[in-house]
Amino acid sequence: MAGKRPETDRPGAGGRAAVERVVVVRRRTELEELVLRFGTPGQARFYLEHAGQDFEGVRRRHERHQRALDAVLGLVPQGLRVQVVERELLPEIHFLETDLVVTVGPDGLVVNTAKYLDGQPILPVNPDPEHIDGVLLPFTPERLAGAMTRFLEGRARLAAVSLAEARLDDGQTLLAFNDLFVGARSHVTARYEIRHGGRTETQASSGVIVSTGAGSTGWLRSVYAGAAGLLAALGADPGPLAAMEPLPWDTSRLVFAVREPFPSKTTGTGIVHGTITADEPLELVSHMAEEGVVFSDGIERDYLPFNAGSRLTIGLAGRKAHLVVG
Repeated sequence: MAGKRPETDRPGAGGRAAVERVVVVRRRTELEELVLRFGTPGQARFYLEHAGQDFEGVRRRHERHQRALDAVLGLVPQGLRVQVVERELLPEIHFLETDLVVTVGPDGLVVNTAKYLDGQPILPVNPDPEHIDGVLLPFTPERLAGAMTRFLEGRARLAAVSLAEARLDDGQTLLAFNDLFVGARSHVTARYEIRHGGRTETQASSGVIVSTGAGSTGWLRSVYAGAAGLLAALGADPGPLAAMEPLPWDTSRLVFAVREPFPSKTTGTGIVHGTITADEPLELVSHMAEEGVVFSDGIERDYLPFNAGSRLTIGLAGRKAHLVVG
């Protein structure tokens, strides 16, 4: 999900070296996933139709994706190197300072790609506007030619997106474009010590969410909506929760919220929401013997272990993502 774009998008390549390579990042379509599972398109059709599902829709979405990918590759100027990368191979790719990264897929592909970059611009393409919302995807294949020309000529507008960073005391780090979640891997109670703003508290909860500006209309908004709905149901005034504004993409702060904190003789509920800045990070110490995790952007396999004794610091990352928006 995405919050407000920056008020002033920075133009062009911003002093970057000239583009030498275009890296096109894609994810497998539903049809490709089915073929991997069943062996052939015919077997995939047989399975779906016998399950009462529509194979033709799957096929059409695959064809739209392929046409969009072909359009992207056809628009790369001669003289530039091109590399097509599957989403799952992103951790293995060495991105260069002179890369232009083009994503062809849903919003989540932009989110996942941004965490592997260090300032390289992302030009996001929506291959199927009929089915993909495209909050982060301003360009269809038909609009891509102009966007790529503007970027290569230094006339494009880029929006900076602040990232969150989780850092363990052993040096492991994890970035988030939208959200970080700290808690238990399964649906059991997370136990930890939370430290923020000079206050410390032992808590038992369903975990802690930390949202960036880009993610402030997603998971965080649902937390606010739930709290506002509960207050209204109890006859109380939900106040500012009912009209909470999203953060700008390039915000200099993050917001954290504790999910379902439980009060007891040994656990408190005094630190359930707050703002994280460069001068005031959020710190957590795990009290979970096992299954404690920190995961990023809703992807549970993109995680750090957070078990008993681990100390975690969450703050703004030292770098931003940059999306081509015009």
